[in-house]
Amino acid sequence: MRPVGPVKAVLFDRDGTLVHDVPYNGDPERVRPVEGAREAVALLRARDIRVGVVTNQSGVARGLISGTDVRRVNRRIDDLLGPFDVWAICPHGPDDGCHCRKPQPGLVLWAAGRVCTDPADCVVVGDIGADTEAAARAGAHGILVPNARTRPEETEAAAHTAPDLLTAVRSLLDDPALDGPAPDAPHDGGARSGQRPATTAPAPSGGAPDPCRRPS
Repeated sequence: MRPVGPVKAVLFDRDGTLVHDVPYNGDPERVRPVEGAREAVALLRARDIRVGVVTNQSGVARGLISGTDVRRVNRRIDDLLGPFDVWAICPHGPDDGCHCRKPQPGLVLWAAGRVCTDPADCVVVGDIGADTEAAARAGAHGILVPNARTRPEETEAAAHTAPDLLTAVRSLLDDPALDGPAPDAPHDGGARSGQRPATTAPAPSGGAPDPCRRPS
């Protein structure tokens, strides 16, 4: 697989990465961006790098929150940090066998397609091993930003880590090749099945713009 770069898109995990993790949160008033999130996203936009969110939301499958709750929280994040170019959400549970739930690659592949970017030119930033594993399976790069819920073995296994979100973004801007090629992993799961993530948040405007065309 060819080396990445320059980086064309950065896909963030949501809870624990962009915003503080509130388990199964359906309340927009409880959304709190992590330190440095606004600046990190702004740095990427200033370089004309597409930004998106790829997030597991199993609370929908568990009956703890609704799809509407997820969209309301996502809109609040868009208000605070966005708008993001793409939202990709998996509402399934861990035993549902879907191809979009991280660590499967479906969300990453679908989001990369929506912003018309080869996965090899994408970086996925997350806080647990499932995020970086999904990146590797999709042929993208991953950066792990550990927090209290990150297991030590996940940090040890990560090819690239950063102490915080802003440092992660600055590191990939300073070194877009991330010291080498993306892991030689097949585009499996969602790529084979053709399955899209079952739930995606609408564009903030409510319209359906061409995902491969930037506003003029």
